[in-house]
Amino acid sequence: MKVALFIPCFIDAFFPEVGIATLELLERLGCDVAYPLGQTCCGQPMGNSGCERDAVATEEFFVKNFADFDHVVAPSGSCVHHVRDHMTAIEQTAAVQKVRRHTFELVEFLHDVMKVDDFPWAEFPHKVGLHNSCGTLRGLNTAKMSEINGPEFSKPLDLLRKVKGIEFVTPSRPDECCGFGGTFCVTEEPVSARMGYDKVRDHKRAGAEYIVSADSSCLMHQKGCAARLGLDLQFIHIAQILNGARS
Repeated sequence: MKVALFIPCFIDAFFPEVGIATLELLERLGCDVAYPLGQTCCGQPMGNSGCERDAVATEEFFVKNFADFDHVVAPSGSCVHHVRDHMTAIEQTAAVQKVRRHTFELVEFLHDVMKVDDFPWAEFPHKVGLHNSCGTLRGLNTAKMSEINGPEFSKPLDLLRKVKGIEFVTPSRPDECCGFGGTFCVTEEPVSARMGYDKVRDHKRAGAEYIVSADSSCLMHQKGCAARLGLDLQFIHIAQILNGARS
């Protein structure tokens, strides 16, 4: 399967190991992965801030970079949520609509498209708390929302349960926002920080050694909150665990 890898700006700048793990994982699973070197931001920060028209050139350039691929995969639910549901500053040509339809967050791509049922190289002997970001949970529907009546499901847990040695713990409010919220954490810093403190304390009380998520932005925010509180918690992206990281 030929796919294009989209690595969001903040992962490129701050968490390159997540991008590398995503590439290695897709190749382990037999994908022919291309990385368009001209790629930049998808336009989410401007869209999040109410500056939709300012995202026109960025969104057009995103489509130009990825229009020739059948699948675009990114290790970031919030960026994929923007592309699929909010990339509306530009004219909705056939090429734009194709890119939007065929851009996937890594977990949903592995779960829904590739239908991966085994990660034989993966082992993670730690107690793990899962954080579903708001973008993946309520935007991409990767797990059941607590406010919705319906059957339980969780795509990230389905994948992580295939990892040897992993043990799951559940916080008391598992799908509560961590407070990052894109530019919200800048414009509403005190509220954002308090939400982050509540989130990491909740995971720590549940017994987590690691917090795992499909969104490095949420992990970055929670890591800072845990450090300020002096909590012994580690943070890791789901791509790294599925790719075989032990710590």
